[in-house]
Amino acid sequence: MTDPLIEHNRQRHEQFSRVWGNLRGWRSLLAVNHTTIGLRFIVTGFLFFLVGGLLAMLLRTQLALPEQDIVGIELYNQLFTMHGTIMMFLFAIPVLEGMAMYLIPKMIGARDLVFPRLSAFGYFCYLFGGLIILSSLVLSTAPDTGWFMYTPLSSSTYSPGSGADFWLLGITFVEISALSAGVELVVSILRTRTQGMSLSKMPVFCWYILAMALMIIFGFPPLILGSILLELERAAGMVFFQVAGGGDPLLWQHLFWLFGHPEVYILFLPAAGIVSTLIPVFAQHPLVGYRWIVVAVILMGFLSFGLWVHHMFTVGIPQLALSFFSVASVLVAIPTGIQIFAWLATLWAGRVVFHLPMLWILGFIVVFVNGGLTGVMLALVPFDWQVHDTHFVVAHMHYVLVGGMLFPLIAGLYYWLPHVSGRMPSDTLGRWGFWLVFIGFNLTFLIMHLTGLLGMPRRIYTYEAEMGWGWLNLISSVGGFVMAIGIAAIILDLALHFRFGEKASRNPWNADTLEWAMPMPVPPYNFASLPEVGTRHPLWENSELPVTIFAGKHGLAEIQHERRDTWGSDAISGTVREVVNLPANSWMPLQCAAAIAVLCLSLLTKVYGLALLATLAAVFLLLRWSWHNGGHPGVTPLRDDDPVDPPLHTRTFDGPGLWGMVVALMANGTLYISLLFGWFYLWTVSPFWTTPEQGPLALLPLTVSGVLLTLATLLYGRGLVRLRKREVDGLGRLFWLVSLLGAAHVLSLLWLLVDAPLHPTLTAHDAVLVVMLIYQLIHSALAVILTAMQAVRLRLGYVSAQIPYEPIVVGPFWLYTLGIFWMSFAAFFLLPLAWGGV
Repeated sequence: MTDPLIEHNRQRHEQFSRVWGNLRGWRSLLAVNHTTIGLRFIVTGFLFFLVGGLLAMLLRTQLALPEQDIVGIELYNQLFTMHGTIMMFLFAIPVLEGMAMYLIPKMIGARDLVFPRLSAFGYFCYLFGGLIILSSLVLSTAPDTGWFMYTPLSSSTYSPGSGADFWLLGITFVEISALSAGVELVVSILRTRTQGMSLSKMPVFCWYILAMALMIIFGFPPLILGSILLELERAAGMVFFQVAGGGDPLLWQHLFWLFGHPEVYILFLPAAGIVSTLIPVFAQHPLVGYRWIVVAVILMGFLSFGLWVHHMFTVGIPQLALSFFSVASVLVAIPTGIQIFAWLATLWAGRVVFHLPMLWILGFIVVFVNGGLTGVMLALVPFDWQVHDTHFVVAHMHYVLVGGMLFPLIAGLYYWLPHVSGRMPSDTLGRWGFWLVFIGFNLTFLIMHLTGLLGMPRRIYTYEAEMGWGWLNLISSVGGFVMAIGIAAIILDLALHFRFGEKASRNPWNADTLEWAMPMPVPPYNFASLPEVGTRHPLWENSELPVTIFAGKHGLAEIQHERRDTWGSDAISGTVREVVNLPANSWMPLQCAAAIAVLCLSLLTKVYGLALLATLAAVFLLLRWSWHNGGHPGVTPLRDDDPVDPPLHTRTFDGPGLWGMVVALMANGTLYISLLFGWFYLWTVSPFWTTPEQGPLALLPLTVSGVLLTLATLLYGRGLVRLRKREVDGLGRLFWLVSLLGAAHVLSLLWLLVDAPLHPTLTAHDAVLVVMLIYQLIHSALAVILTAMQAVRLRLGYVSAQIPYEPIVVGPFWLYTLGIFWMSFAAFFLLPLAWGGV
């Protein structure tokens, strides 16, 4: 006779698997589960990695001997551009984000990320954007100006084909994915940790990912802005980077490296987080200096944004600026050193077990320290002047990026592989793969330091035998193929692993963090019940935790109304505050990403009518996405048995959606500040910048438009005050009034844009003004639409005194829209007016 308790547990797990699981067949495209999406990012990223590696092998074959013509100059330029683009944009960041998406909920005791549909949308944006970029190589129209797309070489004059357009539109599409992941990870880490997991008890890996995600929020918008401006210059003739029109090509470099140098640390931090997670496990000793490492991570995140001119030492900037950025470049070695000494101290204090992942960690320490030393050398301006644009810089970059990212990544893949397969990795084949990669990597790039010091420039497709670089390049090329064989061994190991790997026991590495407190392979819901955690090492201090979690002895052990529920907690203390209801499988992420993909393709082919239709479709689909939230009948309508203590997040005023809006606006604000930076940079630096005597925008209509926007924002704020008091009578009429005032503001601003004597194809001054006005119009129109939607939802009962969630989320957007208007009014109108024309 079956034990009733066992039967109940079996039925409960079947219900959890049904509610949280993915659909089968082609309907698996609806999946939003973080485990599935994270694995899709990782697998897709490694497929792109193989393509980038193949391109690298072609480059090394061409350079193996002097005066070869295996690859012509045009194709060679396309190959090195696409190699850098794939490795930086389509492999490194997406794979690390995918690993973070997979691990973070499991580490913090959650069942999923806080915005699952956003994760799925980000993946499809990444996939479609990557395919658009790769298609340029198949169509023989790949960009050939380098993965940094320096102007004026990337302008329509010097790159007349569509290669640069493929890069600009594809990369912007991929960056949407990165920003989506950034918002997702920040809010999930801060607001969905399990009961009792305060910030000081959070796994150190989560600190690294939190810092990485915030750096994405602030680091990626400058590149997005730069890509938009350059595409507008190429497609519409606007002059942002042309000196004759008042632009400056160096503005592109500033915008690119405002993204580019933080990106190095965006890649390093999650990899270092893997190291800080694995070393205590294989030393069987708590991480030495936890608080010091957290401080170092935060410090590195701040310092990384003050180093972008490190890449521009040779462009002719003032001596004082050279000194400042040189010092800043050296200072960033301090937080790096703190982490390395903490790792060594942990190894010294423990008893190290040299399993396969630990081998990759030791390889990382050797390679990355050497790369860091050459980084300090390049931070010295006189030395940088000597080796700039030589193979020395190429070698340094690969030591830092491959040593600092790829080695820990493979260590992490081997370490967490049992999660996916339920089997242990092969030690023998894995060690062969490590030594081949380690030896091949150092043969390839250690030698490049010498070729660089001997004067070999980067990005040349051949060289004369008399230069004496031939034997060194031959060794580098042989090393590259040895490394490729090592990667092939790892791929073979992984392929055989799922069939022949030894079955893993529970917590096979004797790890200390929560992700090992679940069955393997992991179920789609992660935890059958959500535990209370009051320590950094829950599995070391309570080895029976996996058993009690599986038996449903903790929180949210039962499913109500087929909902996907997880805890929402306080950002600091980890105290549970609400039950967060997460959306289930949906077509909407794929539909929205597909509409944006059609928009990109129509812009590439210059079919602007189709581009307009795709834009309207994307806007409609995204608004429809936002409609299926909150009190919608298909989500969380009011029920008599709704949880009360804690309540559903849609019944509160401070749910995760509000945090998501604020974090998204932080990224949005960074893009706007980058636009202001471009305005003031061109104004003060460009030799042919002109400010007209008579401003092109009329003062009175602009002021009236701003007053209308201010009134709309104040009235919306008043409505929120009433909503917080649970007073909703007449709130719908108030929202309609706000929408009307906002619409009048939008129409007046649109009339100003159409009527103003602006010439964006002649002067950079007018081009920046046009971009600013369009930016403002988009935000103002969106605020009006969102408010009108809230008025309709009030009428339908989707928003009420009991469900006040969504209007609260829209509130910060109105404040942001008002803030950028008056900042623009001051920066683009009042300041030039006070300064006087030229």
